[in-house]
Amino acid sequence: MSDYIVTYLERLRGALAGCDPAVIQDALSDAEEHLRTALDQLLEDEPEIPEAAALERIVKKYGTPEETAAAYRELEERIRPVLAEPVRRKKEPPRSRFLGVLVDPRSYAALFYLIFSYITGVFYFCWAMIGMSLSLGLMVLVIGIPFFGVFLFSLRGMALVEGRLVEALLGVRMPRRPVFSRPGISSWERFKFLLTDGMTWKIFGYMMMMLPLGILYFTIAIVLLSFSLWGILRPILEYGFDLPYMMINTTAYYSPHWFMPIAIITGFLLLIVTLHTVKGLGRIHGKIARAMLIQD
Repeated sequence: MSDYIVTYLERLRGALAGCDPAVIQDALSDAEEHLRTALDQLLEDEPEIPEAAALERIVKKYGTPEETAAAYRELEERIRPVLAEPVRRKKEPPRSRFLGVLVDPRSYAALFYLIFSYITGVFYFCWAMIGMSLSLGLMVLVIGIPFFGVFLFSLRGMALVEGRLVEALLGVRMPRRPVFSRPGISSWERFKFLLTDGMTWKIFGYMMMMLPLGILYFTIAIVLLSFSLWGILRPILEYGFDLPYMMINTTAYYSPHWFMPIAIITGFLLLIVTLHTVKGLGRIHGKIARAMLIQD
């Protein structure tokens, strides 16, 4: 990479200091792709022009690092994740915060993510384990290194997909584009970069970690949701479908009439607690995803 481009990217990173790391990653990737692609095109059209002069001409059109950073800051203020936590101007009373979760779409999106994470966790874990096992097993063959390279590259794509899920359902800003990879470099250089880049192994660790996390999230969400719905729907289940709350041998046990209001109220309270719990778990997982899926 040209020293001029490296200097430009360092200045851009400095101008974006304090911004969200995902924004910085997107901005650096966009800038590098634009500068590198425009430079290659300009040198192809005008091979006699010096590289430094070509880059100066490109930067005049693209903007200085400070101008680019200002544009990204302005864009980020207008385009936030749909389910991002709003900036609260005043503190809400405890009752509003406790009951407000029932009408908060972020709670239900987090609930869906936690339940769905069981499926994604199994898929990520299997992909990571099978891919690594086959890569190591095939290393003695000619296709071993190419297969390993494809597997490492696939981890980057899966990290981007997972990031989009996290941003869409948990409202956490994640990278919206992959890290720029310069076209034209040899396959061996690309493989060495993927193999030695710490980000690759952070993604691999995240994929492995998602199986136990997915099981934990799924269990907590389903158990709490089941008990809350059991209380809320108790009258319908017993009076409408003749389903007892307990069956021992051939003896069916039904709830007494006076217990129905208690069951409904308890179910609603547990539902509120469930939504607060899954929302809190969503925040925690968002921090985990940001720590492991965003380039340092």
